[in-house]
Amino acid sequence: MDFEFVHRLDKAKNQWNISIQGEIDIYNSSLLKDKLYELLEQEKADLYIDCEGLEYIDSTGLGSLVSVLKKVKQFKGNIHLSNLKPNIAKIFKITDLNKVFVIEGAIYE
Repeated sequence: MDFEFVHRLDKAKNQWNISIQGEIDIYNSSLLKDKLYELLEQEKADLYIDCEGLEYIDSTGLGSLVSVLKKVKQFKGNIHLSNLKPNIAKIFKITDLNKVFVIEGAIYE
């Protein structure tokens, strides 16, 4: 399965509102990273990623998000993740990535 990626820039709040649906894995994680880099090249802004439709993410997907976070931190920005499913929130907690990303409203299994 692949993923869908929808984005919109909110200039007033200086943030990208992004929705991801599907799965992020070894086959498409570099595509996700490239798409997020492209957005940041257009406009340096915080990333607000709605993960309600995200069904699965593996270690390569996490690595892509960490790479993008490093780029965002260069301009003192942040990545906010919301609506994580409990199994995905648990992955962020186990890897301690819940301490480097702003995770909103997660319920850990």
